Amino acid sequence: MIRVDAVWLAVQPLDMRLGTEAALARVVGVFGAAHPNHAYLFANRRGTRMKVLIHDGLGLWLACRRLNQGRFRWAEGN
Repeated sequence: MIRVDAVWLAVQPLDMRLGTEAALARVVGVFGAAHPNHAYLFANRRGTRMKVLIHDGLGLWLACRRLNQGRFRWAEGN
């Protein structure tokens, strides 16, 4: 089981073609480091795809979700 103590929502869209390293670079640029047991959520510009980067204390997990219909309701920056 992956433990998540905090969730951070990115307000700037992320290019969904980018992988783990690019998402990690965005997190490090904003927070200075990916903190253990924290999850970082990103959406694309249209709000139809979401990626979550999770630091589990040992490594990184990257998961993605694509909607066939509708959009994710996201922060004002998107």
